[in-house]
Amino acid sequence: MSRHEDREAAVRRLLDTPHPPVPGDLSLRAAARGARLRRRALGVRRALWAACAVAALAFLVWASLTRPWEAPPAETTPPLEGW
Repeated sequence: MSRHEDREAAVRRLLDTPHPPVPGDLSLRAAARGARLRRRALGVRRALWAACAVAALAFLVWASLTRPWEAPPAETTPPLEGW
């Protein structure tokens, strides 16, 4: 037998055995877990948006105070020539 036939035979043996019993409340537990995961994802998403908003606000405050787009004042005056 080839490797493929061995695998196929193993799968057929697994499918021929009786299936294990499924708990009656499995769907309720799955729904509750899904709801928890969705709430957690929503909380993480909201926290990330809040962090982005705080970062943008901090950048705006910093930019309005330091005005990085303006040229810095000269440290010394240029020499006076040709008077």
